[in-house]
Amino acid sequence: MYDYITTYSGIHFVPTQPDMNFIVIEDIAHALSLICRGNGHVKTFFSVGQHCVNCALEAEKRGYSGRLILACLLHDASEAYMSDVPRPFKKHLKDYIASENRFLDLVYTKYLGSPLTEEEQHQLKIIDDDLLYYDLKELLNETSEGPEPVLKITLSYDFRPFEDVEKEYLELFYKYCTDRA
Repeated sequence: MYDYITTYSGIHFVPTQPDMNFIVIEDIAHALSLICRGNGHVKTFFSVGQHCVNCALEAEKRGYSGRLILACLLHDASEAYMSDVPRPFKKHLKDYIASENRFLDLVYTKYLGSPLTEEEQHQLKIIDDDLLYYDLKELLNETSEGPEPVLKITLSYDFRPFEDVEKEYLELFYKYCTDRA
């Protein structure tokens, strides 16, 4: 059994020992466009990539910095290499959370120059949670606690081919990434 995954671009990547040099934006965009939100327990296919695009577009409409817009786009990048774990289960997996945070720090360092500040993490979490509110409502018929968030973008949960999501993800990345690594 191998200790690595083979990425879309053919890289042998060891998720337990991530190397920044092997993190490739095309692998992230491709994988996230094919991974379904909600562990697939949704009314229709809606990708993690589309969620990330929506987060970035919402940050853009809120007038946030290019750095925070890019952080919103990249905030689920670990799922391209480590898989998605639903929040109710993830909160009990301290080692997984620590590994995910280390991985995201590498992603942010590679593409933003440094990990996120506490304030940036807070702003990103607000956007992520605001969109989660609507994802739960539209994709799972679930109600969330608290008031309905006000969004600046118009959400669509219509099916989109993964190629379209992947392309939009990369376009946003190159629009806001100053180091096109």
